[in-house]
Amino acid sequence: MTDPVLTDPALTNPWGSGAAGPIARVRGTRDVVPGLSAWPSWQRLKTRWIASPGFQRWATRFPLTRPIARRNAASLFDIGAGFVYSQVLTACVRLHLFEVLRDGPLTTPEIAQSVGLRPDAAGRLLRAAAALDLVAAAGAGGYQLGTLGAALLGNPGVAAMIEHHALLYADLADPVALLRRETGPAELAAYWPYAGGAHPESLTPAQVAAYSALMAASNGMVADQVLAAYRVGRHKMLLDVGGGEGTFLRAAARESTRLRLCLFDLPAVVERARARLAAADVLDRAELHGGDFFQDRLPDGADLISLVRVVHDHDDVAAMTLLRNVRRALPAGGTVLLAEPMAGRHGHPKVADAYFGFYLLAMGCGRARPPELLCDMLLQAGFKRPRLRRTAAPMLTGLIVARG
Repeated sequence: MTDPVLTDPALTNPWGSGAAGPIARVRGTRDVVPGLSAWPSWQRLKTRWIASPGFQRWATRFPLTRPIARRNAASLFDIGAGFVYSQVLTACVRLHLFEVLRDGPLTTPEIAQSVGLRPDAAGRLLRAAAALDLVAAAGAGGYQLGTLGAALLGNPGVAAMIEHHALLYADLADPVALLRRETGPAELAAYWPYAGGAHPESLTPAQVAAYSALMAASNGMVADQVLAAYRVGRHKMLLDVGGGEGTFLRAAARESTRLRLCLFDLPAVVERARARLAAADVLDRAELHGGDFFQDRLPDGADLISLVRVVHDHDDVAAMTLLRNVRRALPAGGTVLLAEPMAGRHGHPKVADAYFGFYLLAMGCGRARPPELLCDMLLQAGFKRPRLRRTAAPMLTGLIVARG
C-alpha cells in the first residue's frame, strides 16, 4: 500500500510544483529510494562476496579481515540472542536485584536469599547479568552493581517499560504472522485501548489506569530532554495535549514558577492527572480539560502547546487531524513543541525503526517518522518555520519547534 502522506503533493511540497522550501523535502518513494539499476556495481559485487561461504571462511583466517569478521559474527549473534539478553534483564528487574545491591556488594548466597532463588539459580542469573554489565564481580563469589544496573536504578521509568515488554514479546512470538495481521487481537492493542477505540473519551478510569501509570513513569526522562533543549519560561501558558497524568507539566512547572499550566486528555486520564498535580502543589495554576483531541476543540489561551510522545501513536490521517486541531488552538506567534522518537539519520535507527516500528505495529497504529516528514506535516497543518532542535539523548526523543 502506498503511504498517503509521502505521496500527497500538498504534504510533500506545500509550495507547489517546482518550488523550493526552507527544509529538506520528503517526496514520493521514487525520490527517496533510487532505482535499483543505479545501485553501484561495486556494491553488488561486495554483497556477493560477503554472502559467499568461501569468502566467509577466508575472511576469518586472513589477518587483516579477521577482526572485522569476528565483530560481524558477534553483532549477528547479539541480534539473534537479543531476546535472551532482554529476559535476563527482565528477571533482574522483577527480582529487584539492583535494589538488593544498591548499598554494596553481597555474596551469592546472600543475594539468593534476598531475591528468593536457590543459590545455583542465583549464580546462573548473576553470571548472565555480569556478562551484560548489569552487575559486576566483587571478590570471591560476590557481586555488586554494574554500570548498566546502576544507571537503571537512576531511571525507574526504564524498569517500568521493561516489565511492560512482556506484552510486546507475546505479540512478537510470531513476527511474520504479526506483519501479515494473522495473529488476532494483540496484547498491546488491548493495553492501549485508545489506539483503536471508536470512542476513546468513554474509557473508564480502570481502563486507563495501567497505560497512564506507565506513561507517567517513563515520560520523566523525555521531559528532562525537552526542557533542556527549549526554555519554557519565556511563555505565559503551556497546554500539553495528550498530557497523561501531567508528567511534562509538572516538570515545566519546576522550570518556571510563573508558567500557567493546561492539560487536555481523555476524561478518565484527566482525573488521574488532577491528583498528580495536586500532590505536586501546582493544581492552583492549572486548567484540566477532558475530551477527544480528534473531535473536540482544544482550549484557547496557551502561547505554547506541547505534543510529547503523542503524534507517533497515530496513523497519518489521524496525526494530521491532531496537528490541525493544535494549530487552530494556537495564536499567531505561538509555539508548538513536537517531541517523540524520530526515524532517519537524525534519530536512532535501532530505536525508531526497529523497536518502535514493531511496537507500534503490535499496538495497532502509528509509526516513527523522519523529522523531515514531521516538518512537512506541520507546514501542511499551518505552522511556520519548523526546526529540529538538538537534544542530549536523541535515542529518547527528538524535538521539533514550530511557530503559529
